[in-house]
Amino acid sequence: MDPCPFVRVLVGNLALRMPVAPPAAGAGAGVHPSTEPCYCKIRLGRMPWQTATAPLVVADGGEQTPSSATSGTLAAAFHLSKADLEWFARKPSLFSSSSSASRRPAVLKVAVYAGRRGSTCGVSSGRLIGKASIPVDLKGAAAKAAVVHSGWICISKKGGSSSSSSSAAELSLTVRAEPDPRFVFEFDGEPECSPQVLQVKGNMKQPMFTCKFACRSNSDLRRSMPDWNSTAAAKERKGWSVTVHDLSGSPVALASMVTPFVASPGTDRVSRSNPGAWLILRPAGDGSWEPWGRLECWRERGGAGASDSLGYRFDLLLPGVDHAVPLAESSIPSSKGGKFAIDLTSMQQPAAAASSRGGTPGCSPRGSGDFSQWPLASYSYRGFVMSSSVNGEGRCSKPAVEVGVPHVGCAEDAAAFVALAAAVDLSMDACRLFSHKLRKELSHLRSDVLR
Repeated sequence: MDPCPFVRVLVGNLALRMPVAPPAAGAGAGVHPSTEPCYCKIRLGRMPWQTATAPLVVADGGEQTPSSATSGTLAAAFHLSKADLEWFARKPSLFSSSSSASRRPAVLKVAVYAGRRGSTCGVSSGRLIGKASIPVDLKGAAAKAAVVHSGWICISKKGGSSSSSSSAAELSLTVRAEPDPRFVFEFDGEPECSPQVLQVKGNMKQPMFTCKFACRSNSDLRRSMPDWNSTAAAKERKGWSVTVHDLSGSPVALASMVTPFVASPGTDRVSRSNPGAWLILRPAGDGSWEPWGRLECWRERGGAGASDSLGYRFDLLLPGVDHAVPLAESSIPSSKGGKFAIDLTSMQQPAAAASSRGGTPGCSPRGSGDFSQWPLASYSYRGFVMSSSVNGEGRCSKPAVEVGVPHVGCAEDAAAFVALAAAVDLSMDACRLFSHKLRKELSHLRSDVLR
């Protein structure tokens, strides 16, 4: 299997240093101009803005280095695919025909605000302190990591470059670009239609797996549940499974619905307090299956003017560990869809590794930076793990799956992530309001099926 080139740009170690107002006549000490919490909005090129807290540093009269002033936490992470890298490498002018035209530089924009986050009537609630722009050279980033910037930079309300001044606010940050290759897979049909799964490498696509969707029929339910009735069945969705096979036809991963998706009493929705669940299983080697992960999904009620969303939680099930290890918990808008992701980029490197890698910003899941006591240590689930696209309700969904190269040692590893992606996609239908009908592919002879 050949991976696709990806690059991630990490921004961290934020700290804000602001000038201290001179003491008033008769006063003993200066007053800091702001006691409000401060935060930064960070953007790379055309990518969405990300927001992070900027700790305020009060100078004690001595010169501070960034390492002594910052918390070492990750503030933003931008993931660039080959298409993104090509976009940044385009010529600066559409009318330029010169082959020697310079590349369009990637620019990291940072805006610093004081006050609370959010907006009121469409206007940002924070007060702008200053802005800065940092060019990010991505040439060669897909092959070798590099620290683009590390240190203090003056900020101004005009943005761009600011000359150093004792009266100017300063922001400390570390910007690092590093390769993050990934395996990319695409379903060539909806998971419930038992599609092939293709591996993508540039413009080439080749079959890698096949999926087999199964659903217990009404007759199966009647045989296993003598007191089964159609009224009860209309309020639950159960018995779905997706088996992933390699090209030889051998099963290499399985997603099985182990907890039915049931409408909460008096409602037509799956609630967070009673979610449906899937087990993601891998072959045990003796013809049986062993659990690898557990996915729980439910329907989140949207707030004022907002649509509902698919809430999810994924836990890793480790041999010899008596409790599940949480890896991801978030939500995906039900109407427009989004991405399911397991991204542990914010995990801090141990001290030795951080120094050898140029001080990658980050924070550990338990705040200690010590992996020795964390169950994931021996499994190396760090950094970007996987993501999968999920389309909104009623839309044709053919998931695209990205898996970080460090987490794939064999085809069976990739198959487990493909099965997880199928389970997430099917959960969008399983969590659909029970007042709505499902497509016929998702069930057989059910009373709630749209024919």
